[in-house]
Amino acid sequence: MAAIGVLGAGTWGMALARMLCNSGHEVQVWSALPEEIDVLAATGRHPKLSQMDIPGALKYTKSIQDVCTDKDLLLFAVPSVFVRSTVRAAYPYVAPGQLIVDVAKGIEPGSLFTMTQVIRDELSRQKELSDVKLVALSGPTHAEEVAVDLPTTIVAACEDLEAAQRVQSIFMNPKFRVYTNNDIHGVEICGAFKNIIALGTGIARGLGYGDNTAAALITRGIREVSRLGELMGCKPETFNGLAGIGDLIVTCTSLHSRNLTCGMLLGQGKGKEEAVREVGMVVEGIYALDAAMELRNKYQAELPICEAVDAVVNRGMSALEAGEALMGRMGRQE
Repeated sequence: MAAIGVLGAGTWGMALARMLCNSGHEVQVWSALPEEIDVLAATGRHPKLSQMDIPGALKYTKSIQDVCTDKDLLLFAVPSVFVRSTVRAAYPYVAPGQLIVDVAKGIEPGSLFTMTQVIRDELSRQKELSDVKLVALSGPTHAEEVAVDLPTTIVAACEDLEAAQRVQSIFMNPKFRVYTNNDIHGVEICGAFKNIIALGTGIARGLGYGDNTAAALITRGIREVSRLGELMGCKPETFNGLAGIGDLIVTCTSLHSRNLTCGMLLGQGKGKEEAVREVGMVVEGIYALDAAMELRNKYQAELPICEAVDAVVNRGMSALEAGEALMGRMGRQE
């Protein structure tokens, strides 16, 4: 069994912490919000996962030093916008050769780093941490379902397949099947961009469009993301797998999806801030848009769905106008 430190006590971090604890691992959870730890420790419940039973063996800490010390694996489960600051706070306590798993999905504007690249960039400031093993864990997974042990599949991605297989062995259980992939960049690009496509699908739903439109956006969406991925040197097959089309389908169709829900509110005419406030949790697709537009410019990629979503979210175009413009730009040949 492994000693695991979980950095982040949101829905995904806690769903995984519970699952790992129930699998017999020694799990400790840290949050940057001390009151979050107080509530979890006092109640044994997560306020946004009402059906989840948290095992009594799960441990909590308010010390980032404690959560990083003497652990076989560190799990970074904070929103993408807080990954860099969390690593900056944690790195004095990260051991050389540490196995680190990231489950945040996003791309940092400016640097255009994926989340494991952000972690690597921060840790590389210390020469002795150059040998850490970084694995991205990504796929069609909603915390609400993992929290109650519904069957789920996911991908552990790392250029070092031995590291990915180590993560596979730790996370695998009868209800949680882990596949490996050495195309970590492709897996992370899929994870970031599927949130934007889900925003677009939600906007269409909010406009009153139906299943035909949703199917078109999902299908053309994966083509759009894979086109960019190929320009970036990612493997085409990654986009046809669980981290690609699999994650895109679940994020574009499930009412558990924050991005789909936020998009529906945008399609109904609500502004970005109001829509995010109503969702009540981090909407990663909103944060991914700036980097997506930077990548479009860098690689001269055709990203009409992402551009339409950006027009609604960041440039004040009405959802109806953006939808009509998009229909004229989605190509004529598959």
